[in-house]
Amino acid sequence: MTAQYRKITISLPGNLLDYADHRARQARLSRSQVISEALTAAQAQEQTRLAAEGYRFYAGEASEFAEVSAGAEALRVSEGDADGREAWWWRKAAFN
Repeated sequence: MTAQYRKITISLPGNLLDYADHRARQARLSRSQVISEALTAAQAQEQTRLAAEGYRFYAGEASEFAEVSAGAEALRVSEGDADGREAWWWRKAAFN
């Protein structure tokens, strides 16, 4: 898939423009390519951060679910009737 390019005008502090020009000469790229690469790297870093944040959130959710499930199973086993059927109230106790 080919990227669509658009021309824009931006203002940068002099030191950042000097750095972009230096990097462009060093890497034999255009100033636009240097800025594009910097933004691409920033975007990838943000996506990585958001993914890690999501993994941490869902890991916590899974942990809480496992805790509730284990508690519910323990209640079911310890309070089941003689036939091994679960007590009707275990669901209420486990999810409240």
